[in-house]
Amino acid sequence: MVNGENVADGVGLTPKLAQKLLAAGGDVITLGNHTWRRRELGDWIGGAAQVIRPANFSRYAPGRGLVVAKARGGEPVAVINLMGALFLEVAVGPFEVVDELVEEASAAARVILVDMHAEATSEKIALARHLDGRVTAVIGTHTHVQTNDARVQPGGTAAITDAGMTGPHDSVIGVRAELAISRMRTGVPVRFQPAEGDVRIEGALVECDPATGRATSCTAVRVAVP
Repeated sequence: MVNGENVADGVGLTPKLAQKLLAAGGDVITLGNHTWRRRELGDWIGGAAQVIRPANFSRYAPGRGLVVAKARGGEPVAVINLMGALFLEVAVGPFEVVDELVEEASAAARVILVDMHAEATSEKIALARHLDGRVTAVIGTHTHVQTNDARVQPGGTAAITDAGMTGPHDSVIGVRAELAISRMRTGVPVRFQPAEGDVRIEGALVECDPATGRATSCTAVRVAVP
């Protein structure tokens, strides 16, 4: 599961880049608050079987928020994409739709992954606690900063508040530091540009029992890219 929220020069995703991620080994791409920043994605996502957007967007928006893919061993894996309501704009809160989504996912797969794309750590943790024992993992995304709380909860659901950022860490969450600092110091808008140094792949590795869908381990991953 790859969150492709900021692949296109730091903002949004294009169909071409989505296809590159899938060709590189991704099975499902999730999105977030920048889903519609690239107009061409909106025209394409409706027919993209492996690319999903937050399920609590407007019901009239193109695309879907739940997909079932096959693991390497052939087991079905359901992936749900949600977005937080705190400090972000969604049509409905994630807690209003998640139970029905999990019920739908459970009918198709024992292994269920949830990408909770949210600003507030409290909202991500609350959702992980709410779903403990009902899904395999709740992986937080959006802040670009990997958290040190990877864990398996008592009910068998793995969780991490934020999986981190794949990209240049010699930066301010991926942006050239001098540009971000200038905007913060002066309040004057400036066009952000992606940084280049200290590129890392970050994420989370979850191991689980495919027969039950319960997680057995959750480990934060950070790999430097030469």
